[in-house]
Amino acid sequence: MSDEFYMREALLLARQAQTLGEVPVGALVVQDGIIIGRGFNAPVSRHDPSAHAEMQALRDAAQRLGNYRLPGCTLFVTLEPCLMCAGAIMHARVARVVYGAPDYKTGVCGSVLNIFGEIDSQRFTHHSPLTTHHSPLTTHHSPLTTYQVVRLNHHAEVTGGVLAGECGLLLSHFFAQRRAQQREARE
Repeated sequence: MSDEFYMREALLLARQAQTLGEVPVGALVVQDGIIIGRGFNAPVSRHDPSAHAEMQALRDAAQRLGNYRLPGCTLFVTLEPCLMCAGAIMHARVARVVYGAPDYKTGVCGSVLNIFGEIDSQRFTHHSPLTTHHSPLTTHHSPLTTYQVVRLNHHAEVTGGVLAGECGLLLSHFFAQRRAQQREARE
């Protein structure tokens, strides 16, 4: 199955969120071509700020597998993940993230931040002290060693923009409708 196939499944979940008046975001977790977790945005209806689509899908998959770690799994989501969801994705050790529309306000897979690509662009040098056999008080330094600092302990592969037009259109229509309702309520 293709990324587009799974993203279309995530779009169906996003539409479920929309029917509840939630921001239409859908997500699913796939392992070896099988959908093992599904979720849609529900923070308002569940009175839970962490009830994002990704979190729901990760919880569903973890429950099905009986393990909070999801190595080898791919998360498909219609909107670029936020920082909270990226943290959960890292802790679950999800191998790959595929998102639809970019989120230029809170997206951390490249739009605002690139959390899964967090490698420090600076390099540092390290002196490693060595003691000689002649005297334990004499310290010599080994040659300089240069490291590139990887600041986070897990990095998922990220693919963005899969069916971005369809995913973005669903969100645009939702927010346009919400603004129209708010204008009507004020009048």
